[in-house]
Formats: sequence, C-alpha cells, structure tokens
Amino acid sequence: MGTETLWSVLIKGYDYGRLVAGEWLLERAGFWSNHLLVMCRFTSGETRPAPEWFGDDGADTDALSEVLLDDQAWPAFHIPFQGGHSAVVVYRNLIGDYGIDYLLTQPDWPRSEDLSSFDGDWYGPGLSWRDIVHITETPDLTAPGVHDTAARLLLLLPLLADDELPPEAPARVNAALAAIGAPDDSAQDTAEHLLRNRRPAASRRGGADSPLSGGGHRHTEPDSDEAAVLWALNLTRPQSDALADALGSRPLPAPAS
Repeated sequence: MGTETLWSVLIKGYDYGRLVAGEWLLERAGFWSNHLLVMCRFTSGETRPAPEWFGDDGADTDALSEVLLDDQAWPAFHIPFQGGHSAVVVYRNLIGDYGIDYLLTQPDWPRSEDLSSFDGDWYGPGLSWRDIVHITETPDLTAPGVHDTAARLLLLLPLLADDELPPEAPARVNAALAAIGAPDDSAQDTAEHLLRNRRPAASRRGGADSPLSGGGHRHTEPDSDEAAVLWALNLTRPQSDALADALGSRPLPAPAS
C-alpha cells in the first residue's frame, strides 16, 4: 500500500483493527473479482465462476487478495450519501476471524450499525434493490469516499436481499460491470448470475436470532418492505426518520402508546 493511503479510518464503535482508506484499490486489477466472487455459486452444468468474469486473471486476483487480507491494514470503502450517512465496506482481517463487514454510519450516531457481515455465510439484514440504487444515485460529493456510480453499485451489490427485482436490474448491473472492465461478451451473463444469487428479502427483517435484534429501540414490525431495514437496525426514532428520509423511504409507524 502506498503511504498516502495509510491513514486511520475512524468508525465509531468499530475498534477491531487498523482501518485504512481502500478507495485506491478500486482501480487495481483483481479487486472486483475478489469482492464479487463471494456472490457467485457453481452449479453443475454451469460455467465455473472465475476472475475473468470481471476482467481479471488469477494472478491479479491472488496478488490483490494479499492486500485486501493484510491483518495490519484493513481496507475500508466509504460510500457517502444523503444526510451525512455512509455505507462502509470493511475487510475485517482479524486473525482467525476474517470477514467482510458492511456498516452504516452517521456522525451524530454513537456507533456504527451493522448492515451485514460475510465470513462464509451471510448475517444481517442487507438492503433492498431500491435502497441500493438510491444510495448509488445520491452521493454526497462533499464527503470523501467512493462517488463513481458503477463502483458504488457493485460495492453494495453483495448486500442485495430482495425477492423481486425490476426488469431493468440486469441491464443496470451489466452496465456497471462493463464500466469496471468486465468483458462485453459475458457481462450480461455475469450480471444475471450475481442477481440470481441474491438473498431473500426476509433476511432484512432481522429476527430473534439476528445479531441486530437486541438491546435497543424498536418500532412496530413494518408491513412495508421499504421500511424493513430500518426496523432491523438499532436506531432511535429521530435517527430512523432521518435515515428513511436519506433513503427516500416511507418512515416507520410510531410505536403504539
């Protein structure tokens, strides 16, 4: 890593290791295959997922994985959007407990909120397609981080938890893949493969066994799909309303008195 990138990235309540700005890695060969192959599955009769799907080769992917998995410098990717909120992707390189954490932060919150974690399995609510697209399209250009829409979409794509997608979803992912260098002749198939392997919407509601389910303010469980992720997070009413506004979502109903 260049010395210009080795600055400490402070995330409230996230004290596991030394976080460093990772945005410069987005331009490195091998990054996108490392980041997106976790969404890929191999089924008999299908082509085995490979770094070439993302315009990389095996050597690039292996070399970049050494940077991403450095236990002395954990890359963090900030995706700032409205209201001072940021989605943050952290490569949690804790020895013996490697994973990728997807966090939600806001300067006035006492700590970050967990959107999802991956350590071989997925935990946490994730985001709907609508929320991912909204965050992608509303960058806070005054804040440091990732502002390119294709990179924002693909960084957030592993969070996708949705049962139904709009017809334009494959074309949008296809365009993002082409923008980061995926081969034109296979980007559409790669986009469709990634979207087929999304998680179900039910995971966004947390639940008794969810790591997000305990300890804090809760509203009535929503009947609105748009509000599901707000219900799963451990936010106060003002925080939840501000996040709903930033996401363009319908606010949660007030608790029964």
